[in-house]
Amino acid sequence: MSVLVVTGTGTEVGKTVVTAAVAAAALAAGRSVAVLKPAQTGVAVNEPGDVAEVLRLAGPVTGVELGRFPEPLAPATAARRAGLAPVRPAEIVRAARELALTHDLVLIEGAGGLLVRLDEEGSTLADVAGLLDAPVLVVAQAGLGTLNVTTLTAEALAARGLRRAGVVIGSWPAAPDLAMRCNLPELPEAAGAALLGALPEGAGSLAPADFRQGAVNWLAPELSGTWDAARFAAAQGV
Repeated sequence: MSVLVVTGTGTEVGKTVVTAAVAAAALAAGRSVAVLKPAQTGVAVNEPGDVAEVLRLAGPVTGVELGRFPEPLAPATAARRAGLAPVRPAEIVRAARELALTHDLVLIEGAGGLLVRLDEEGSTLADVAGLLDAPVLVVAQAGLGTLNVTTLTAEALAARGLRRAGVVIGSWPAAPDLAMRCNLPELPEAAGAALLGALPEGAGSLAPADFRQGAVNWLAPELSGTWDAARFAAAQGV
């Protein structure tokens, strides 16, 4: 079973766009892909959510959303306030295993960071990764402060005995500042895992055809791409 859990060091770090890029690169490599979003918050019933965005950018992947809650809050809080049942780890695990029977790669995109609560018992995406014995890909910001939150996420993964697939920078600007450039060689140490890619700022705004073509160049071979961390760092003057 090939399942990859995608989490972020926080909100608005580019998880959905990175998930789409990983899906697009896998599709380009001839793999079948499913994207599972356990809990979508902050989106109305008839509005497109993260799964729809992944499908728009990546192309023909199977998209599954297990729960949707209208307020932009943590899943457990949003479910409680909406009077709806939360999405629990067992349900997520069951859905992932079913998708893995017919797909080469199943991507599980979390909500917010690794330890955001899914239900009133305090279950998190980390529990899901543990039950599936799935590696976790961390999406991080490029700039000042990212080393701290990346280290905290890595320590939480290590404390739970979870496998770290690597770290991807969710948005890399055309003109990075000093902190961003200095963070490049330090992010792998903070993450306790390899730097596996950097998506250009605004990647999610590209036309789908351009996004799919670019995805392979933004991700390392471990994620079905051609990106090289050393070459990228050298190009940034690091």
